[in-house]
Amino acid sequence: MLKWYEQQVPDNDVVISSRIRLARNLEYYPFAGKLRDDQAEVLVDEVKGIANILSDNTTRRYYACNISTLNEIDKSAMVERHIVSPLLATKEQTTGLILSDDETISVMINEEDHVRIQAIVGGMNLEEAYEEASKVDDIAYEKLHFAFDDKFGYLTECPTNAGTGMRASCMLFLPALSSARMIQKLIEEVGKFGMTIRGIYGEGSKSLGNMYQVSNQKTLGNSEIEIIENIKQIVTQVVSQERKRREYMLSVNSDELQDQVYRTYGILKYARQISSDDSMTLLSQLKFGADCKLIKFDRKFNVHKLMMGVQPGSLQWNIGKSVGSASRDQARADYIRKELPNIV
Repeated sequence: MLKWYEQQVPDNDVVISSRIRLARNLEYYPFAGKLRDDQAEVLVDEVKGIANILSDNTTRRYYACNISTLNEIDKSAMVERHIVSPLLATKEQTTGLILSDDETISVMINEEDHVRIQAIVGGMNLEEAYEEASKVDDIAYEKLHFAFDDKFGYLTECPTNAGTGMRASCMLFLPALSSARMIQKLIEEVGKFGMTIRGIYGEGSKSLGNMYQVSNQKTLGNSEIEIIENIKQIVTQVVSQERKRREYMLSVNSDELQDQVYRTYGILKYARQISSDDSMTLLSQLKFGADCKLIKFDRKFNVHKLMMGVQPGSLQWNIGKSVGSASRDQARADYIRKELPNIV
C-alpha cells in the first residue's frame, strides 16, 4: 500500500500535503498538564484499546504501541514522516500511538491533549483528510467519551484549540517566494486572516527545503467546514503567488536557472558525502527545476519522498542501525545516487 508521500497527486508542485488534526480529551481524566504518571498509564492503555475496533470498522489495519517501546531512531523517523509530533517523541510521561498501515492516520495519545487524531493526504485535499479523521473520531467518541461543552465545544488543554478542536494545514513548497524574500510579508498577510505559517514540523520549527505549513490559529466560533474553506482560500492565493513568481523568474533568467538545476543534479548524482541540510537545499533546487520543466528524467520521480528519506532518523531507519554523522553523510550520498533517475 502506497504511503501518502509516495503518491503522485495534482498540484504537488506547490501543495505537498493536506492535514487535519483533531484535539480531544477524555472527560474522566485531568488535562495532560495535570495528569499523574499512574493516570497517564491507564489513559494510554484505554485509548490504545480502540486500535482493533478501528481495524474492524474501516478499510485499514491499525497498530498500537507505547512510545517508550520505540528506539530513538524510530522516534526520529516518525517525526520526520509527520506521524508524531516532536513533543510526543520526547515527552517523559507515558505516551502512546495508534497508526494505520498506510500512515495516513495517526492517533497520538497523551501529547498536549489526551488524544490527537491526525489524517494526512497528498496534495491539496483537505476535504479527504477531514473525512478520514472524522471516521476515526466518530468511532473513538463512542468508546472514549470525549469532554464536550454545549457552549465551548470540545474542551482542550490550550483554550485556542477549544471549539471544533481542529487544526487544518497544508504543507507548501515555496522556492520562488523564498528566493524573493517574500515569506515574512506572507506571514504578516495570512496572520490578518487568523492563519499562521510555520516550519516543516510545525510550531517552533524552521523551514527545510523551502517547505512551510499554513494552518488556522482559531478553532472556537468556526465550524469545521468554515475552517477548511478559509484555509483553502488562503492556500489558493499563496499557490497563485508562488506560480506567478516562478513564471517571472523563468521569463528573466531561464538559462541561468536551468544551468543551476543541472549543476545541482550533478552534485547530487556524484557526491560521495553530503549533509542533511545540503541535501535538502539541493533537492529543493532539483524539485523546482523538475516542476518548471527545466530538467527531465527517464522515469517518474518523487523528490519529496527523497527529501524525507535523507533526514537523519529516516536514513538510519533504512540502514537498520545508528551511525555517526560522517557515516550518515556517506550513506545519504549513496541513497541519493541510487534513487535519482537519469536525465533524458
